[in-house]
Amino acid sequence: MTISHLQSPAHLRLDHITKKFGAVTAIEHVSLDIARGSFTTLLGPSGCGKTTLLRMIAGFYEPDAGAIFLNAQRIDHVPAHKRGTAMVFQDYALWPHMTIFDNIAYGLRRRNVKENEIRARVIQTMELVEMPAPEMLQRRPSELSGGQQQRVAFARALIVQPEVLLLDEPLSNLDAKVRQRLRVELRRLQKRINITTVYVTHDQEEALSLADTIVVMNAGRVAQIGAPREIYQKPATRFVAEFLGVSNVLRGRVAVDGKSVVVGETIIPADLAPNANATVIFRAEDATLGAGDGIAFNGRVDEVLFVGSTYRHYIVVGDEMVLVDRATPTPEARVSVRVPREKIQVYAE
Repeated sequence: MTISHLQSPAHLRLDHITKKFGAVTAIEHVSLDIARGSFTTLLGPSGCGKTTLLRMIAGFYEPDAGAIFLNAQRIDHVPAHKRGTAMVFQDYALWPHMTIFDNIAYGLRRRNVKENEIRARVIQTMELVEMPAPEMLQRRPSELSGGQQQRVAFARALIVQPEVLLLDEPLSNLDAKVRQRLRVELRRLQKRINITTVYVTHDQEEALSLADTIVVMNAGRVAQIGAPREIYQKPATRFVAEFLGVSNVLRGRVAVDGKSVVVGETIIPADLAPNANATVIFRAEDATLGAGDGIAFNGRVDEVLFVGSTYRHYIVVGDEMVLVDRATPTPEARVSVRVPREKIQVYAE
C-alpha cells in the first residue's frame, strides 16, 4: 500500500519497506511519501517499529525488502554518512571527552572542511539553535544542562546541512517544562530553515503540536496517516482512537439491517455491514450529563475525581467504564451520558 497523503512531490519516499530481526518482523510493507520541508511524526507505542524505520532512513539498518528514495535517487544501499541525513538521538550521543566546539565540528572535520570555515559555521549554527554564548564552546557536555546538551545535539546535526533531519524522541529525557519550551523552539527552527524532518515519539501531545503529518504505527505497520486534526477527530481504527487518548470505547452490535448499532439500551444510527460486532468511541470532553440532545447512555456514577481543570466522572455503562469531564461534580448516582452523534465514531469489527 503506497500512501500519498501529501500533494507535493515526495522529497523522501519509502516503498514497501520490510525489516526482520530473526523471526520478528519489526517493519512490514511500510510505504510513505514525505514532502520537502514538511515535519512528519512517527507516533506509536514502544515496539511498534518507529525507531527501526527511522534508523533505516538514516542508514543504520538496511531493509530486507523495499527501497528508500531521496530526491528520486535510491539510497537504501548508500552508507549512512553519504545519504544527506543527520540524526539526533534520544540520549544526545555527545562525546564526553570533547569540548562543545569539537562535538559540533566533528561532522565537518570528517568532510575535511578547513578550520577557519569550521569555526565560522560552528558559531553560526550555535546562534541558529539560540546558544550564542562563545564561552559555551570550550565546556564539556557534563557542564551543560539537559536542555543545553540537546541544543548542542541539534547543532551537530544541522551543521552538516543535511537534506533530512531525523529525530529519535529527542526531548524525552528532559523535564516537562524544558520539554514544552524546546518543543516550541524546535518547531520554529524547523519552519525557519525549512528542513524535511522526521520525528519519532510515543507522546501524542508532542505529535499533535509539532507535526504537519502524523504517521500512527502499530506492530510494524502504518495504522493511519493524516494531519493532526484529522487523526485526532477521525481515528480510522479502534487502535488509533485508543492510542490518541480517546477515553471511551464501548462494544456493540450492528443491527440486522445495518442501519444502527445497539449498545445495551442505546441505539446509534449507522451504516455498516449487518450482524457484525461494533466498536463505539467518543471522548470524555465531548460528553455531557443530564437531559439534552444527543445519543444517551444510561449509567451509574462510580467515582468522581478532581484532575485540575475539571472533574472526571467514572460512570459504569453496562459492563464498561465511561469517562465524562465537566466543570462541576454531579451529586446524582444514576445519570444519562449524552454525546452528539457527530462526536461518536463507530467501527464494524
